Parts: sequence; C-alpha cells; structure tokens
Amino acid sequence: MQELEQLVAQMEAGELPLEASVAAYKRGSELVKFCAAQLDKVDSQVKVLEGEMLKPFTADNAGEDD
Repeated sequence: MQELEQLVAQMEAGELPLEASVAAYKRGSELVKFCAAQLDKVDSQVKVLEGEMLKPFTADNAGEDD
C-alpha cells in the first residue's frame, strides 16, 4: 500500500517523465489488483456460517458456542 501511495504521489506531482509514468501506472495497476485480492481473501476468511446464511464476523458472535 505504501508503494502504491508513493507512485500516486509521484504521478500526481508530475515528477516522472512519460516512460516512467507509464511504468509507474503499470506497477500501480498490479499493486491495486494485489491489494484487492488480499482484501477479498480476508473478507472470505472473516465470514461465519449462521444457520444456512453467511454473515460477516463481528465481535458479538466471537464468543458464541452454538
């Protein structure tokens, strides 16, 4: 995430020549895909099965023993 933020800051500041901007855009695109995949992975791990329905995990149901 930090690398992505740095790339965006450099691109917004106009500090990069065209070729470097294109490379930064490609790298940023890869980083966005990676971060989205990580978020999806964590989201699926945090869901719990309640009855026949998946619900997001909350601290309220962390201690429940069904």
